[in-house]
Amino acid sequence: MAGIVVVFDFDKTIIDCDSDNWVVDELGFTDLFNNLHSTMPWNTLMNRMMMELHSHGKTIEDIEQVLQRIPIHPRIIPAIKAARNMGCDLRIVSDANTFFIETILKHLGIRECFSEINTNPSYVDDEGRLTILPYHVHGCCNPCPPNMCKGLIIKRIQDTISHEENKRFIYLGDGAGDYCPSLKLKDKDFVMPRKNFPVWDLICKDPSCIKAEIHEWSDGEEFEQVLLHLINKISMHDDIAQFMSSNCKLKAIFPQVLPVQQ
Repeated sequence: MAGIVVVFDFDKTIIDCDSDNWVVDELGFTDLFNNLHSTMPWNTLMNRMMMELHSHGKTIEDIEQVLQRIPIHPRIIPAIKAARNMGCDLRIVSDANTFFIETILKHLGIRECFSEINTNPSYVDDEGRLTILPYHVHGCCNPCPPNMCKGLIIKRIQDTISHEENKRFIYLGDGAGDYCPSLKLKDKDFVMPRKNFPVWDLICKDPSCIKAEIHEWSDGEEFEQVLLHLINKISMHDDIAQFMSSNCKLKAIFPQVLPVQQ
């Protein structure tokens, strides 16, 4: 299984909601969020909301408590742990932020399952206010937010892996921002769009644009079933290829002895 890299979106993929909306709604700032929504980019808006929460007396502990009760389908954690135990390299590419993701993953007991988290940086200052900064990787014409092109992040991950390693990618996501990385996958890879979500709609407009095999999922149960099926499928294919390669090498070293002529 060492040849499989599984890349997850976070919001509405690993967890069953948007973590930004969850924090804002649970702490009672939905109206202010809605009033400001059309005036600035999402990443800038979330940083502004953290400032508003702090100015109204909401502490970092309040945010942590809200994040620790975020909804997640009961089959997601077992699926992630199983994929990790099967030797897959698990990574996250998300337009959330480090504080939200790290807090949730640690609470769920799965932080150590992931080798890398690509997301908007954030930090808690001396006054206890959470500041969220933009990731600042962009440069394409696909429906990506101004602060993050996930396609470029996937390309960077692909470029850091040696061609000799022959790794295959499985990408899971739900949003419009997950379309660009889906376009970067190769024909040996797999994409798992969440059915009836924006990335699914974009892929369905012209599936021929996607080189990778497309395997949709709807909920946590299908998330687990499809993901583990694909991991096993890749493993079986690689085992057969390794067996055939070993046989060819053996034949080259020990060629078949011709029968003796009578």
